[in-house]
Amino acid sequence: MTASEIRALFAVASRPEVVSLAGGMPNIAALPLDALAVEVADLVAREGQVALQYGSAQGRPELREQICEVMALEGIRADPDDVVVTVGSQMALDLVTRIYCDPGDVVIAEGPSYVGALGSFAAYQARVVHVQMDEHGLVPSLLRSALQSLAQQGTTPKFLYTIPNFHNPAGVTLAVPRRAEILAICAEYGVAVVEDNPYGLLGFSGTIYPALRSMDRDVVYLGSFSKTFASGLRVGWALVPPAVRDRLVLAAESATLCPPSFNQMLVSRYLAAHDWRSQVKTYTEAYRDRRDAMLRALETHLPEGCTWNVPDGGFYVWLTVPEGVDTKAMLPRAVTARVAYASGTGFYADGFGSRQLRLSYCYPTPERITEGVRRLAAVLEAELDVMRTFGTPARLPATPPEPRDGPQAPSPHTP
Repeated sequence: MTASEIRALFAVASRPEVVSLAGGMPNIAALPLDALAVEVADLVAREGQVALQYGSAQGRPELREQICEVMALEGIRADPDDVVVTVGSQMALDLVTRIYCDPGDVVIAEGPSYVGALGSFAAYQARVVHVQMDEHGLVPSLLRSALQSLAQQGTTPKFLYTIPNFHNPAGVTLAVPRRAEILAICAEYGVAVVEDNPYGLLGFSGTIYPALRSMDRDVVYLGSFSKTFASGLRVGWALVPPAVRDRLVLAAESATLCPPSFNQMLVSRYLAAHDWRSQVKTYTEAYRDRRDAMLRALETHLPEGCTWNVPDGGFYVWLTVPEGVDTKAMLPRAVTARVAYASGTGFYADGFGSRQLRLSYCYPTPERITEGVRRLAAVLEAELDVMRTFGTPARLPATPPEPRDGPQAPSPHTP
């Protein structure tokens, strides 16, 4: 197991003087805390004997039924018996990797990919092969090429791990016509699909895209209430084919014995008694305002040569800096200037991403976002001044890697 450079950054980024554009923390300020406090008190008073006791490793039946109703918004028709409740979707991802992968097995993942997934794959000694994205998400032709190359080596990947909607960290969304094509390619090569979809309901235009799981019942679907309700409750789930369910329940039992009954029952009450869809809309409107503030600040302050995507949902902007700037090497200087971001190398398993960084707009206020981008721009200008003065990058890698820019969605600087 190895430490995540992004997780290690959080201790510094949490200092009040630092504008953190690094962490993907949901902004829960809009939650109706008074109403939730009443709900918590009533839960303890009326059902405390159950809520504070051990429960089922698969999760409470009533919550599993409600999860199926939530997934129906994305076109998924599911049986509650095929849902396994977990302590956040990160636990579900870890358990799925444990079930599928032996040391040395191959996992296909988008490049870049979610840092928590890369950590789980590394912990089980799986080898990650990245497939590049563009502004429309994972590129089917490149996926086919990767699978053909692996097949020639006698290797069949255990699964494709994908975040189709409002990708973390790239911010792009998989085009709907590509979804069926990617499923068909994976079926042709005998590769399972793991769909991680924590942001699917957070689209700024109100569009809810059809889940891959709605097109293929063999897809393993991971969901979470962390982004649409409260991340601190750590309630997620996996929807799995029946052949996988029993093994996943056994793996969950060995990991936690059972997910917390109290948290599940509180989420269940919230879904039953509160207008949770309006709450998601409130979240989405706040995130859209923050996204707009970030895009305005990037356009106003960043130097020429920077490009970025324009996300239509989720939490993140993926930024590419001018050639020669190493975002990982620049990070300590950025923190000294009281701004933090997540460098791109943390989102690749193969050392790429040195020209990229992830900016998160979900938590800071629009005013803090603007100030953070202004500070970041000053740091970038200083790096570029060094390059202009000495005619070399601020820091050259020992062996320059093959260029890989990742998704380049339209930005104000790209026609």
